[in-house]
Formats: sequence, C-alpha cells, structure tokens
Amino acid sequence: MNKVITHSLFTDFDIDLFKAGKHFKLYEKLGAHLVEVNGVKGVYFAVWAPTAQSVSVVGDFNYWAGNEHQLQVRWDSSGIWEGFIPEITKGALYKYKIQSNINGIVTEKADPFALYCENPPHTASVVWDLDYKWKDENWMQSRQNHNGLDKPYSVYEVHLGSWKRGDHNRFLSYLELADDLVTYVKETGFTHVEFMPIMEYPYDPSWGYQLTGYFAPTSRFGKPQDFMVLVDKLHQAGIGVILDWVPSHFPDDAHGLGFFDGSHLYEHPDRRKGYHPDWKSLVFNYGRNEVRAFLISNAVFWLHHYHADGLRVDAVASMLYLDYSREEGEWEPNIYGGRENLDTISFLKEFNEVIYANFVGVQTIAEESTSFPMVSRPTFTGGLGFGMKWMMGWMHDTLKYFQKETVYRKYHQNDLTFSMTYAFTENFMLPFSHDEVVYGKKSIANKMPGDEWQKFANLRLLYGYMFTHPGTKLLFMGSEFGQSDEWNFEKSLDWHLLQYDYHSGIKRIITDLNQLYKSQPALYEKQFTGEGFEWINYSDHQNAVLSYIRKGNNAKENLVIVGNFTQVVRENYRIGISQKGKLIEIFNTDAAIYGGSGIGNASNLKIESSPYDGRDYSVELTLPPLSVTVYSFT
Repeated sequence: MNKVITHSLFTDFDIDLFKAGKHFKLYEKLGAHLVEVNGVKGVYFAVWAPTAQSVSVVGDFNYWAGNEHQLQVRWDSSGIWEGFIPEITKGALYKYKIQSNINGIVTEKADPFALYCENPPHTASVVWDLDYKWKDENWMQSRQNHNGLDKPYSVYEVHLGSWKRGDHNRFLSYLELADDLVTYVKETGFTHVEFMPIMEYPYDPSWGYQLTGYFAPTSRFGKPQDFMVLVDKLHQAGIGVILDWVPSHFPDDAHGLGFFDGSHLYEHPDRRKGYHPDWKSLVFNYGRNEVRAFLISNAVFWLHHYHADGLRVDAVASMLYLDYSREEGEWEPNIYGGRENLDTISFLKEFNEVIYANFVGVQTIAEESTSFPMVSRPTFTGGLGFGMKWMMGWMHDTLKYFQKETVYRKYHQNDLTFSMTYAFTENFMLPFSHDEVVYGKKSIANKMPGDEWQKFANLRLLYGYMFTHPGTKLLFMGSEFGQSDEWNFEKSLDWHLLQYDYHSGIKRIITDLNQLYKSQPALYEKQFTGEGFEWINYSDHQNAVLSYIRKGNNAKENLVIVGNFTQVVRENYRIGISQKGKLIEIFNTDAAIYGGSGIGNASNLKIESSPYDGRDYSVELTLPPLSVTVYSFT
C-alpha cells in the first residue's frame, strides 16, 4: 500500500526559477526534509528525475522495498517527484529507486541533496537536519570588513584524513580536529585554512575530488554538526575557512549523479563534453538550467549553512577548454570555431555574481593553470568574476629555479624575475599545494639541493621569497615544518620531525613570516597592483641577488627586500635607495633561531648620498648566505 501523502514545499515561483536555472536555494526544497503535515511528523522527499516512469523511496524503514513508498510527479513538467512519508525520523537510511521510461532502466540512487551520508563504503543517504547554534557572531560581523583584497591572506591547505591520525592510524574526528588543528593553525599564524574536499566521496585515493554527496560533509570524521563545530572553533580563533569545491566533474559510481534517472541528467550527453579522460569521470552539463541551479545552490549552501569564508574552485582550466586533455577529433569547436566552452564561461560568471552579491567578505579562488584572460576580474568588465587565481606559472618557475644547484643559478635568474612581467594581470595567490608533493615530485624540503644545511637554508630562502613576493599565500600541510617524505593520504604527517632543530626552525620561520606579513602593510595593502612593487636591481645575475621594494599606502612603511640565492656571503653589497635616512634589518631567514648561520646587519644602516642602481642614494649591506633579508626605513 502506498503510504505517501501528497505534499509540496514548492510554489509556482520556485518551479519557474528552477526551470530558468535561477533558483539558488534548491536545498530548501529538493532532498529530504523533516516536517510536520496535519499534525503528523515525518519526511518530505523531493527529487528531480524528469525521464522517470516511477520513483520510490526505499530505506531501512520499508526493508528497501521498491513499491511501498512511491512519490508523485508534479503536473508542471518540472520533472520533480515528491511526497510526504509519515513517521520517518532523523537518522533513517534511504535512496531513490528510479524506473526510467527509457527501456525500463532501473537505478537506485543516493539523494543528490542529502545532508548526511552513510560512512563509505556504504552508500545510503541519511535523513538529517542542520540544527546548530553558532557562536561565531564576532567573526561573521568582522568579516563584513574583510571584503577587500588589501588584507593579509595566508592559507594552510589541509587534508583532514592525513593531517594527523589517532591510535592505530584511525581518523581524527571533526571534534578532535576542532581542538588540535585550531590550536596549531592559530599558533603558526595562518589567516585561513583551506580544506581539501570535505563533501562526501566514496574513494579515499581520490583525496575527495570525486564527489557523490555534494551537500553532505563526509561522515568519515563525524556528523554534519560536528563539522560545524570545527568551522565555528576556527572562526572563534580568528581563522577563516575555505572549502575546495569541485563543479568540474563527478564519478560514475552507481549511487551517484551519473545516468541518474536512466538519462544523462547531470552530465553532458555528448561524451566529447560529458566525459573527462584524465579522471575517468563525468562532466556537468553547464548549459542545462537545472544543473546550473544545482551547482550554484550547492555553493550558496556551504557559504550559508556552514559559514564558509571562501570557495577554491578546482580544475577550472579543464572546464574552460573544450579540447582540454583531448586529441584532435575528440572535441568539437564552439559556435565561433574556438576552443572555449561558452556554457562554462557563462556558468562561472553567474556563479561568481551570485556569490559576491549575496555574501560580503567571502572570496572565490580559481585553480586555473592557463593564460585564460581576466579570471579574477569583475564580470562587468568581461572577466570571470573570481576574487583570486592560483599563480601556477610562478610556482613552476620558482621550484624549477630552487631545484638547481646554486652554482648554476646565475644562468637562470629569469626564472624568478619573469613572474613580475605578469604578476598584476590577475589577483594572484602563490600556491605550494598538495599537487607539488605527490607522484614522485618529492616534498618541498627535498626539492632543495645541497647538504642538510644548504637544503634547509634554501627552504627558508624559498619561504622568505614567497612571503615578500606580491600576492596572497598558500602552503600545504607539512611543508611548514619541512616534511621529508612526499604526502601520503593514508597516514599522518611526520610530526616527530619537530624534535629536530632544522625542522622546528622551519616551523618557527613560517610562524614569523606569517606575523611579518600580517604586521607590515607594505606586504599586503597593494599586493595585487604594480603600485605595490618596485625593482631595485633584478640584473645582478653574476651574484644571483635580487633586490626590490614593497609598498603600501604609507610610503614611510615601505620595505626593502634583498635575496641572496647562493651560499656565498656578500659583504659590503651596495643597493640603490631613493631617499635619505637609515635602514634597519627587521627580518632575516638566516637568523640562528631558524637554524641559520646568524649573519646579518645588527645596527642601523646609514643611507649614503652616493648614487647607485639609478638612484640618488645607496646603502651597503651584508647579505647572509642563501637568505632573504627585509629592511624598514627609520
């Protein structure tokens, strides 16, 4: 007997918005909702399945029988099936059993809008709610003032399953991480954490980038409210939260979005656009209104219900180009004969417009590895509308340079200076991410050449250069203490290394660089504009030395930075200065407290009326080996 009661949360306006692809709070309507109808408590279910002949809710409340709780299709051709089932309670397991009107194909699917999922490898959805009392009012209020790009933005990238493990290699829970991780991030001074995808995913080796539960935090680490506690505690500690978001592709697992109702519902029906050869996964149909509404609703959901402060959008390049990872004949040009995916461009622009119109103080960040123009420029000027873009060229060139033995660096200085030719074409974030420490690439520390002393001196130099280069910063977990091994998602970071001076010195220098970045306006106020940077000398190839000025709004707070990229100490090294006065060394990556040699400039350095480097004044410095030194005017 069908025990489903006719009920709907949809208005005609909701349906009109949905069909037009303009309903950006679909999670309030679709999915499973604990409600009361005519004094009876139960669950309202709604699912989009336009080619279905019938849709049943199966679960532990009906012994997974497919004929007991059949939903009713709406009359308005929306393709939505819905109904209220009395007496189902929070925690019930369920799926949708869908019989297609195409050849009678039957699929059994998890709810695309499920708030909670069974712990993998189990695949059912779980009836749940989002009840939680937040305690981050101060953060959310102060975030209203963080909407500019003239603030320090230093990001610690975290994979929750391998940051730290418990006894017998078990995962730490969200609640345990709310103590350990929050304390650690605050101690090291990062302004934000970025979580690699925490939305539900079936396969651990995907690192979370193959999603099946777009609206559910993975149950590996606890319940949805437990994840809220983690975000809440980070906010209370003054730390922002960025979530990795994956609108680029999804797996073809039987319970996932693929072939959802027996048709290509979420994925593009043309395999040239709907299948990703690199990841053997399916690609969303960005030209379908309902799919766009699903994805944008998902982005809004995490910002609204989980108080996320930003979304880092994964694999944007793969979305933008029709020929991405495809051979000739495997892709079809757009209507203008080009290789750009016009549906994706339209979707990304709308996504960014919706986010920035509705959430003050958040950022969207594109992982985009090509020279696609204006990724981080407003849509009204023709841009894609992202707040920031990963500076992949800088990352590749910098690591390529640093991996060279110091004796050869004088021949490759252009690897470092080239970044400044395009540094202000986008709002760039400098990323040393998880992608650089896997698949035989070595850890960041073990990319550095030389003996142990040189290796760690180079690492300190690398980080000093990174934090004084224009742009925001991102560092993958473990890199902040010189993790030796490549990242392994199946085990904890090597925390025992912190007992050794060189490793604890790296952690200390990252802590102090974060403090320097946050305390010196010249390093962040104009980090996305050429007004904030000036070369002093970029042509001293022979000595492998670079010198430059970082500028903020107040010229008195300008900083002079000098990088010595060899292990040779440069005494009486002269650089040009444009003003009188004195310099004082305020930061030195070669300081003894970091494991360095302790060479530096101890006292005030008098600026002389001796022209140099095309400037009227100059000053003589001692440049420590493999170092970045930072000076302020006094």
